[in-house]
Amino acid sequence: MPERIHITLPDGSQRDVPQGTTPLDIAKSISPRLAEAALVAKIKPSAVNGQPDAEQTGEKASASMHVQRPKDGWQFADLTKPLEQDTELRLLTEKDPESLEVYRHSSAHVLATAVLELFPETKLGHGPPTESGFFYDFYRPTPFTAEDLEKLEKRMAEVATRDEKFEREFIPREEGLARFRTEGDFMKVHFIEQFTKPGEPISTYRNGKFVDFCRGPHVPSTGRIKAFKLLNIAGAYWLGDEKNPQLQRIYGTAFFNKKDLDQHLHAVEEAKKRDHRVLGQQLDLFSIQELAGPGLIFWHPKGALIRKEMEDWMREEYLKRGYDLVFTPHVFRVNLWQTSGHEGYYSQNMFAAMELDDAQYRIKPMNCPGHILIYRDKLRSYRDLPVRLGELGTVYRYERSGVMHGLLRVRGFTQDDAHIFCTPQQIEDEIAGCIDFALALLKTFGFNEYQVELSTWDPNDKENFIGGDEKWNLATNSLEKVLKNKGIPYKTIAGEAAFYGPKIDVKLVDAIGRLWQLSTIQFDFTLPERFGLEYVAEDGTRQQPLMVHRALFGSTERFFGILIEHYAGAFPLWLSPVQVAVIPISEKHTEYGKKVTQELKDAGVRVHLDDRNEKMNAKVREQTLQKIPFLLVVGEKEAEAGTVNVRVRGQQQPEGTVPLQEFVERAKKLIAAKAVALS
Repeated sequence: MPERIHITLPDGSQRDVPQGTTPLDIAKSISPRLAEAALVAKIKPSAVNGQPDAEQTGEKASASMHVQRPKDGWQFADLTKPLEQDTELRLLTEKDPESLEVYRHSSAHVLATAVLELFPETKLGHGPPTESGFFYDFYRPTPFTAEDLEKLEKRMAEVATRDEKFEREFIPREEGLARFRTEGDFMKVHFIEQFTKPGEPISTYRNGKFVDFCRGPHVPSTGRIKAFKLLNIAGAYWLGDEKNPQLQRIYGTAFFNKKDLDQHLHAVEEAKKRDHRVLGQQLDLFSIQELAGPGLIFWHPKGALIRKEMEDWMREEYLKRGYDLVFTPHVFRVNLWQTSGHEGYYSQNMFAAMELDDAQYRIKPMNCPGHILIYRDKLRSYRDLPVRLGELGTVYRYERSGVMHGLLRVRGFTQDDAHIFCTPQQIEDEIAGCIDFALALLKTFGFNEYQVELSTWDPNDKENFIGGDEKWNLATNSLEKVLKNKGIPYKTIAGEAAFYGPKIDVKLVDAIGRLWQLSTIQFDFTLPERFGLEYVAEDGTRQQPLMVHRALFGSTERFFGILIEHYAGAFPLWLSPVQVAVIPISEKHTEYGKKVTQELKDAGVRVHLDDRNEKMNAKVREQTLQKIPFLLVVGEKEAEAGTVNVRVRGQQQPEGTVPLQEFVERAKKLIAAKAVALS
């Protein structure tokens, strides 16, 4: 007789079942409808004699190849997995967003199945789910074409119709290596050699004749994959090394139903229209120059004007909110980065050290050590605290060439970086002030929706986090208390803190519903200790200040890219590089056009006079394509009456004729108010 184990369900009830019972067995015992709807299980096994569940041992394939493991001891598991010990169990269906990740991973296997059936010479890489879909890497000397994607989609539909079960099999490691070597699957051989140990069995999944080295889990069968779309093909070097073979990466997406898929595809098309890289070129805002190198941004005059407005607002807010402005060097000795801990914890993201005549130097990836040295330059009293130091400082971080993306992922960028040094009694007020500042930024730049995350540490991960339980608990509790006091909903993300402390991340929602990482507020109890920072307390003793890192734009470049896409290049008046275009109907009206232009300039409005010898309609069309907020058409009647004919961006018909001074006052008010709308 098998031993009995206890299964705890989400409502707290327990099932006493034989060892080896599967999640699917339990689903059937609850309801046939649930068993039919279930896609995957989430389990949290109880430790047996201090040992983890066997699922957590054995083969350790690359995390990027498979479904990400949930935090806090929970694991995804196949519905057919035998349960061997007391376990908490959740049965996930299409109603559970978490199951979409597993669904998409299974969709990637369906794609790989179709590829091998249509193009059997292809060799397999890996096929993980992504935030918006999935991809699979293939090696094939002949490039895939758009027509091939259509064929593959049809074959994927056939694979789904066959309703092949996803079956997990464990085979001896050497047998798996021999099989994949025989088939020439050099990537699978690498994954097995890299992520498993000799003597361990390896995990594979089979559907029909298709077999893949994979940890899973998967949905029950290919028939559960109902709505998918292959999107595009991209190149990727094997292991990211240009000396290795060029792979072909097929991207796709999958949803539980066609309605959700269609909505997503519509959003993708809308996102293409808003692509900041395309609009940046069309509107002449910025460029990336091949001769200079990837990931380095050149701000053109129009883009630079928008950057000036962004940075002017930030610096004015710094001063209003009690910050002091500072500037720090771009390079520091390596010794400084050793003291800060970045040399040990962050060096893979830093540019290589430079050997100068007196020491080795590294270009800075962040500004915090520089601000710490300014604080440390003199002894502070508790009366001097809090000290708030702010800088729009340019930093440089090494990013692999394959991950850079326009303004959103670069190698050189400017952070609106601030660091606050305060007493323990002041910390919650300072965090609250940072949150208020972050929300003010969202409102000013026209973002009405946001989400907040609290990232905490993993106390079992001593390799990636500094400090002990007491300090981490103090820091985490302080951040939580402020969020709760302000009534701000938040999600806790375990194990995602910075190495020196927990953090609050504010993610904005843009005009088409996309989520963007933006502001971050980070508690740091580590760097003050590493640098020996002190202040003189009220009782005359020397105490260590607490420290808060705070960036609101995140980076000027990234925030600018988000702004471009949020507004589709049609910026609010106060941000627009050209706020008004004056268009004379013909050459004889140019003099009045110049008068209008000068009055607008005198009022502080950025204005362009289009006095070319072109037809008026052609000039209107061109300035409209430049997304200028206001076009003022002037002719004989306007010159005689001192008026302008106003055309407002986004409106099909001209707004009408108004006195020039009335329009000037309107523009001044909209600019001063930093209004998002033009009316």
